[in-house]
Amino acid sequence: MAAPAVVNAQAPVRLKFQSTWPNKDIFHEFASDFVKRVNDMGAGRIQIELLQAGAVVPAFQLIDAVSTGVLDGGHGVAAYWYGKNKAFSLFGTAPPFGWNANQLLAWIKYGGGQQLYDELVQGVLKLNVQGFLSGPMPTQPFGWFKKEITGPEDFKGQKYRTVGLGADLAKEMGAAVTILPGGEIVPAIDRGLIDGAEFNNPSSDKVLGFPDVSKIYMVQSYHQALECFEILFNKRKFDSLPPEVQAIVRYAAEAASADMSWKAQDRYSKDLEAIKAAGVKVIPTPKSVLEAQLAAWDKVISNTQDPFFQKVIESQKGFAKRVVGMTREMEAPRDLAYEHFFPQA
Repeated sequence: MAAPAVVNAQAPVRLKFQSTWPNKDIFHEFASDFVKRVNDMGAGRIQIELLQAGAVVPAFQLIDAVSTGVLDGGHGVAAYWYGKNKAFSLFGTAPPFGWNANQLLAWIKYGGGQQLYDELVQGVLKLNVQGFLSGPMPTQPFGWFKKEITGPEDFKGQKYRTVGLGADLAKEMGAAVTILPGGEIVPAIDRGLIDGAEFNNPSSDKVLGFPDVSKIYMVQSYHQALECFEILFNKRKFDSLPPEVQAIVRYAAEAASADMSWKAQDRYSKDLEAIKAAGVKVIPTPKSVLEAQLAAWDKVISNTQDPFFQKVIESQKGFAKRVVGMTREMEAPRDLAYEHFFPQA
């Protein structure tokens, strides 16, 4: 007779995670989707508890809390740690080298990006953190404004909220920049503390209340043309996990990344229509502003003389030139096909 199966009764590893997002934001939902995949595939070996922004520490203190072990892990964006080293933002809000966020993640996975990220986090900054980049974000709107931005001159003097290298970009264009976490932006607009702000996408913007305080929504921008999320673990805690549980975490990050990209296309498009229906004027950012943003990017990149920053830039440019070059050569124009089948859109 076959030997009876032995059930492993060992208690699961329990990890406390916090996101940098309000509970109502779709970003917190994306974090929850990752956590659910880990818990489901872990089958009792690992259990992650997810908390919203501020439950243990403020959003902008997350990476330090993970490094010191106050939290076991968290979900955010690399641009939030730009104050520690500007190169952090290159892994979240990279320059617009003609590539998209999925191509950024391809660089992370296959172009040496993960190795450079680990070098920054663990080598340059000596943080006790293991991070995974996950979840491609499409081009972010220029933002919500009290008045339409018709050219670069209109943006000068604006009190504007953004994060990461987008802050340097806005300063180069003459704006006064305020860096705020997501949950604090709408109250700041409502109280007149800022004139304009960007966050990320129609779903987040809608639920956070932007349409209640502004009716001008400028879309298309190079300030954050591509971005991805960052899943953080306390490195000592992660390294102590059994190899098969570490694999579950890694593959859950990849699975959540793919699902998020599909979910975002559905939800963002529906919520953009809802925003329009609420009386918001959705306006493409003028070409003159886009050109001014690109000129400002040149200055942001050249003004940052840190050798590691430039090392990452050169790696990204080499990958983007090759991959985007192939894409432009191989793919037929999507606008031509869309306008053929939907001429009234």
